[in-house]
Amino acid sequence: MSFFPLPAVSSPTAPAPAARLKTVAAALSCCLLGACGLVKVNGDARTFYSSTVLVGRVASAAPPGTPLVVAAFTRQDGALVPVHHTVLHEPGGYELLVPRGEHVVAAFADANGNLRLDAGEQAGQFRPGPVVANGTGTVIELNFTVAGQATDIPVGTAVSETPPATLHSTQAGAIADLDAPVFSPEFARIGYWTPTEFFRNAGGNVYFLEKYDPARIPVLFIHGVGGSPQDWRYFFDKLDRKRYQPWFFYYPSGAALDSVSYLLYWKLINLQRQYHFERIVLTAHSMGGLVARNFLSNHGSQLPVEKTFVSLSTPWGGDAMADQGVAHSPAVVPSWNDMQAGGRFIQSLYRRALPGDTAYYLFFGHAGRYSLLHSANTDGAVTLASELRPQAQAEARMIYGFDEDHTSILRSPQVFARYAAVLDAAMARPGTAPAAPGGHLRVALRHRGAGALAPAEPLLVLTPADAAQGRIVVPLLAGDRGRRLGPFAPGVYDVAVVSPGFSAQPARRKVAIAAGQVPELDIELQPVGTLFGYIGADVAPGGNPAGSFREPHPGIDIEAITLSGAGIERTLVPDRGRTELGIDSYLAGKDDAARAMFSFVGLPDGDYALTITAPGYHPYRATHTVVAGQSGKVEPIVLARR
Repeated sequence: MSFFPLPAVSSPTAPAPAARLKTVAAALSCCLLGACGLVKVNGDARTFYSSTVLVGRVASAAPPGTPLVVAAFTRQDGALVPVHHTVLHEPGGYELLVPRGEHVVAAFADANGNLRLDAGEQAGQFRPGPVVANGTGTVIELNFTVAGQATDIPVGTAVSETPPATLHSTQAGAIADLDAPVFSPEFARIGYWTPTEFFRNAGGNVYFLEKYDPARIPVLFIHGVGGSPQDWRYFFDKLDRKRYQPWFFYYPSGAALDSVSYLLYWKLINLQRQYHFERIVLTAHSMGGLVARNFLSNHGSQLPVEKTFVSLSTPWGGDAMADQGVAHSPAVVPSWNDMQAGGRFIQSLYRRALPGDTAYYLFFGHAGRYSLLHSANTDGAVTLASELRPQAQAEARMIYGFDEDHTSILRSPQVFARYAAVLDAAMARPGTAPAAPGGHLRVALRHRGAGALAPAEPLLVLTPADAAQGRIVVPLLAGDRGRRLGPFAPGVYDVAVVSPGFSAQPARRKVAIAAGQVPELDIELQPVGTLFGYIGADVAPGGNPAGSFREPHPGIDIEAITLSGAGIERTLVPDRGRTELGIDSYLAGKDDAARAMFSFVGLPDGDYALTITAPGYHPYRATHTVVAGQSGKVEPIVLARR
């Protein structure tokens, strides 16, 4: 058995190890796929590396329970043609995969489930448009409302010629049936070989088995390469459902791992905004551990919950077979690039530590037998050296080894017994969340003049008067109307709400939080013109694939950032000693710039010329439209080297 789903190889006279690896890698696709399959895999990979994922949130005035169809359209011969659509069982976050070009993003309340905009059905559209996709990465904050306003989409437009018998929701928290065909091993293999095809048909999502229960701790299961949620059935059956609620992350395992990790962040932050859970357990098998750790190290600090992370049979050091596959296979799946032992992803995996609120436990198997594909000790698929990478061992609170192979570890009574003990101990330990009796808050938001806009999701910021305590950031929903939040440690806090495109009135409030008391804050958010963004890091070709997050440039030396238009001109010189923008500047209505980031606040509506100059790069010049009440976020700016 190999980490990749290779055919069995047997030979009475096996070639030398190096030649054997090349032979197997080259035969990888040929044996399994054939000529037509190779063409399909390569075509899917090319599409993946030339696409962009559009994300945002849709609010709706339709009756509760009405499905929403969100779609991206492109113009062909004057007509709008759908390029991708997704279905949400309730208002919230969406993701669309689109090719390079300009797109109209719209949605409608599909009361009869026929995937067609019928007369009388409410609709909405992201404005101003169109949305420009450059064939890489992600375009975010495409928020709008379905409320009956006029759109560019004609009545009668269908996003699919053959509506399914049952609509499949890609909204985080959709309740799933594990026996549904979409979760079968056959469908999971589509996600491995042709991840773009998988994403267009099923998306990627965090699913529930039942309605959310605030009294039980979420346990998120993340499958590995070629896997599906069905791989976790033994754990689901044995899990103490009185204390824990199982969730699972289902994704195309052939996609780039940076893309999958950012998708996981997007799903969890949306669930956190909605439910405000205080703890979560991430349980990941095989390559799923790489996805989980990449999410935690890059985005975990933005998820303000106590985290327990358990990995099983994860190839922390990559897989040499991936190196051989990339070098010699006639068809290369995107995730192979990330699995290379000497590749960028594996080599940079530990450049950031896990967040301080994360407790990590490492499980590994060692029951592998001799394999033609590996000369080292393995669990049957992954070498022990990869499972026990020194950096992984160093950050683990405990390490547990089992006489199990790569797949039997998921159905072993001994493994689950140890896993259950780890969960119980982790849930009993003193955590980062304040111990009861903590205090709570109720926050009611009112957006003045938002109209049909769906405002950017706000953040509640609590700064303790005691400087020894850290600032607390809580994601909110734009529609929050007096929801109870907390618990928070008793004390006096400076409380503010930050929402791009709006300014809170008043900007700050002093609030005393105490056990048994629930202060109520009524905050009005007034539209304000903003423009903010950052210069993206230089990346190699393919380094910012569809759905991935392009990080700010870590070392660029910007001379000036100038914004002119609507009768004003402002110039910022970034503070090179800071890498992040200050919340305090935004609350005070002041422009700010730090290293690669910038923010202009209090702008009149209109078109503005943005100019950025930096030594060694060609000047950046572009026109951006500012509308008060819209987030004003500029997609990552890429400067061309001289």
